[in-house]
Amino acid sequence: SSCHINISFFITLLHYHKMLATSAIRVVRTAAKSAGRSFHASTASSAKVAVLGATGGIGQPLSLLCKLSPEIDELACYDIMGTPGVAADLSHIPTKTSMIGALPSQGVWPPRSNEGLREALTGCDVVVIPAGVPRKPGMTRDDLFLTNASIVKTLVEGCAEFCPDAVLAIISNPVNSTVPIAAEVLKKAGVYNPAKLCGVTTLDVCRANTFVGASQGWDPKDVDVTVIGGHAGITILPLFSQVAGANFSDEELEALTVRTQFGGDEVVQAKAGAGSATLSMAYAGFLFTEKVLMALRGEEGIVQCAYVESSLTDAPFFASPCRFGKNGVEEVLGFGELSPYEKAWFDKMMPDLQKQIQKGVDFANK
Repeated sequence: SSCHINISFFITLLHYHKMLATSAIRVVRTAAKSAGRSFHASTASSAKVAVLGATGGIGQPLSLLCKLSPEIDELACYDIMGTPGVAADLSHIPTKTSMIGALPSQGVWPPRSNEGLREALTGCDVVVIPAGVPRKPGMTRDDLFLTNASIVKTLVEGCAEFCPDAVLAIISNPVNSTVPIAAEVLKKAGVYNPAKLCGVTTLDVCRANTFVGASQGWDPKDVDVTVIGGHAGITILPLFSQVAGANFSDEELEALTVRTQFGGDEVVQAKAGAGSATLSMAYAGFLFTEKVLMALRGEEGIVQCAYVESSLTDAPFFASPCRFGKNGVEEVLGFGELSPYEKAWFDKMMPDLQKQIQKGVDFANK
């Protein structure tokens, strides 16, 4: 009987310790959640990403890729319609990433903040903005300007209010103008941090890598072309002279440069009015976002091209390699020596780039 009591006692004791351990784990988890989503701790914390324009041609595949990423714990999809459905659909994919699908809240009186946008943005580490209308055949990026400029302005005002410390990754074209618009909006709100505002030019790098791989018979995964300047037509300047081991004839060099600059037009024409580069842009936007998140949580050596505030040239914004870290863009790196061919393109593009930047600044301040 005493043996029976002792066994019962030890079983009770084990249950008690197990209960204590479970409670302790709950307390730790609750404390971690209430501590917020900061990457500035020594250990990795949860990461929240918002995609603004999540039901569009870029937004849906971008959201799918984000749902699959081990770097993302919470994904918020926001658009003017359809996001609850997109979020519900994505939520069935068995990954750790939790989903929110938010819509703009209905107008109320007295006026107050957009609750849908607040829910999507609060606590975000990275906000990716592909919102806007796509290009159609015959349209230039400038033709898109007024519509997309207004959309970006409104969304960035929301970011300034609800997640002023997030890294903003602008995809909405024309990027050469929409990034300066975002900067002006953030300045007016008193929360502008140049290290946290980027135009996504990763697709230009993806195209250059793909085209060089095909030209040289290499796996494009082993190629990393530096692409500088802007993100439209001749403002895109791939530095093929810096690709180690590559050999191009003058004709090949010209063809590769122009194809990289106007790769978007190639897709617009091939889709014959049904859209622009959406799938490749979603992939490029995802690559950019994932690398930013890796840097925010403390991984070192993350360098990628981005269109950022820059003092490398006379243009106030310029795409070049940037070193990312826990605070966003930690260093805007130089782009090395240009060949005479590249220097000619550089001189040709600078007036265009400066005009497009000024157009964005003027729009934001009118």
